[in-house]
Amino acid sequence: MAWLMVVLAGLLETGFAINLKLSHGFTRLVPTLLFAVFALCSFGLLTLSLKTLPVGSAYAVWTGIGAAGTAIYGMIWMDESTSALKLVSISLVIAGVVGLQLSGSGH
Repeated sequence: MAWLMVVLAGLLETGFAINLKLSHGFTRLVPTLLFAVFALCSFGLLTLSLKTLPVGSAYAVWTGIGAAGTAIYGMIWMDESTSALKLVSISLVIAGVVGLQLSGSGH
């Protein structure tokens, strides 16, 4: 259950990063409010998961999901550049997250 909370927290991190950009420096109300909701929920789920999970592994998974998700979202829906190197790098982040899980570093 704790790892499921980390995954959900990572997806919410993607949401707060995207809305942070869309808020244009907190000058747009709806993206600013969405940023706050996603951030609070993401940090809340991460905090709850850390009661039972090792901080290093959980934090790496959380940031990896958030970073990869945000980069992929940006390339697909925000007209950010796409290159082979960028795609390989995102794949390496995902591989690192999976590697942490397979290494038995979690509960």
